[in-house]
Amino acid sequence: MTKRLIKTSILIAMGAGFAFADLQGDIEDYKNQRAALQTELKKLDVRIAQTDSLVKEEAKRFELTQKREQDDLTRRKVELDSLQAKIAVIAKDVQSEKGRQSGQQLAVENTKAFRDGINKSLANYCKALEDLMLTSLPWELDTRLEHVRTLRRDLENGSSSAEEGLSRLRAIYLEETRFGDEVQLINHPIIRIDGETVNARILRIGNQWMVYSDDEGTKYGVLVRKLGKTGKVEYTWKEDLNFDERTAIKLAIEVKMARKPPQMVRMPLSLSIENSKVENKEAK
Repeated sequence: MTKRLIKTSILIAMGAGFAFADLQGDIEDYKNQRAALQTELKKLDVRIAQTDSLVKEEAKRFELTQKREQDDLTRRKVELDSLQAKIAVIAKDVQSEKGRQSGQQLAVENTKAFRDGINKSLANYCKALEDLMLTSLPWELDTRLEHVRTLRRDLENGSSSAEEGLSRLRAIYLEETRFGDEVQLINHPIIRIDGETVNARILRIGNQWMVYSDDEGTKYGVLVRKLGKTGKVEYTWKEDLNFDERTAIKLAIEVKMARKPPQMVRMPLSLSIENSKVENKEAK
């Protein structure tokens, strides 16, 4: 009995020893687990702290970005308002400039119309002068007509300005005035009414009268105006002169040649236009 109790006690003691040993192992495991957990917690705390720091920095950046965007929007709004104001001023200036350009264009068109009117008036003066030349002496007539006709063409097609046209027309008028005032004597062959060609001294008095005498002083002529078949004024030589008329022509030529002293000479000249009857008679 006693031995059985002793064996039982020993078994109980041994079981308790084994249980205590297991408990100590569990405790150590728990301690190790707790240490590991504490380490993990510390790591988590560090990560949380880092995350909080990142969140705070991100919040600051977001706030700063929002502030910058707001400032940028405010600045752009101010700039836009300023640009709108500048655009309004520029639009007003552009409108004013358009109005000024329209006024200038109108002034240019008026000036051009005025100059065109002047050119037309000058061309009319040229035509009138041309018609007058056609009724004057046929002395270098082609050259004189070419000057005024060229000017009239230039005025009509616009290749000559009003200032240039006026200057050229004035020069032509001065030339015609000089032509009408001078007395000129030249030697030049002429064809008489009968077809004979003679060397003649031709005396031109202004732009209205011409007379001639041949070298021998035997043949004379006076240029007279007559109406042609078309009704236009034409010039022809009158050669059936009397003694007094031939003497007057000879004296006038000798005075011009300085063979005679200066003196008044009564010339057999007239500005009248012979009628068609005289014309027909001379033609016969």
